[in-house]
Amino acid sequence: MEYIDKVIEKIRELAKKLVEALLGPAPEPEPELIPIPVHEPRRR
Repeated sequence: MEYIDKVIEKIRELAKKLVEALLGPAPEPEPELIPIPVHEPRRR
């Protein structure tokens, strides 16, 4: 059973490399922007 798991993992790796070669690398998710509080004086 362990041998089959290793074979399946190798096939997944090869499939991923093939897809990346054909379509280019998977786009990385953009980092989430962190809101920066800005202290603005209130005008009265």
